[in-house]
Amino acid sequence: MSRGRFIVLEGLDGAGTTTQCAAIARVFQREGVRVHVTMEPSPGPVGSLIRQALTTRVGLPGGASPLTPETMALLFAADRVDHLAAEVEPALAEGALVLSDRYLLSSLAYQGAQVGRDWVRQLNARARQPDLTLFLRVDAEVAACRRESRGGRPELYEAAAVQRRTAASYQKAIALRRRAGEKVLIIDGNAPPDQVTAACVEAIRGLEGRRR
Repeated sequence: MSRGRFIVLEGLDGAGTTTQCAAIARVFQREGVRVHVTMEPSPGPVGSLIRQALTTRVGLPGGASPLTPETMALLFAADRVDHLAAEVEPALAEGALVLSDRYLLSSLAYQGAQVGRDWVRQLNARARQPDLTLFLRVDAEVAACRRESRGGRPELYEAAAVQRRTAASYQKAIALRRRAGEKVLIIDGNAPPDQVTAACVEAIRGLEGRRR
């Protein structure tokens, strides 16, 4: 890579974004490319609060219910500002290939389905546009099986009905980002992991006009 590039992986919970970020990083690191892998919610203070909210360890006063969709949208936007300043921008300035497990498209799909994509877009008006977003498209049933197999505490948006709604919301959010000039490619996330990695790597190489 001749200069820093900002690549985002997106998809339903269980699409394999975390697995693929790690696999893509290994490919480029073997070639001597400086790679910085990160994620949203970030490890920062606001991101830590979001993770607690996603597992319902933090909610409205009295513990009656989770935080409101509006509050979640605001928190994700605030975390994104911190994430860019603390990790993404410094790594790009050093010429790194930055791989982010989720970014703005997640907010447009998840919170946008609840509070409106226009408002979410306005909240994130200062978030830089990725050089490339790779959307790992998987069947909702496949994603559900993957979530079940990995175990762990259920999260706020993992209910089957929510994931089906989010899958449709993602398609609308992708169309919105493409109209804004963002390069979003759809990758078949149902394919074997090594094939998904190869497709992602090829797409990233395309930014530099490189092929192997």
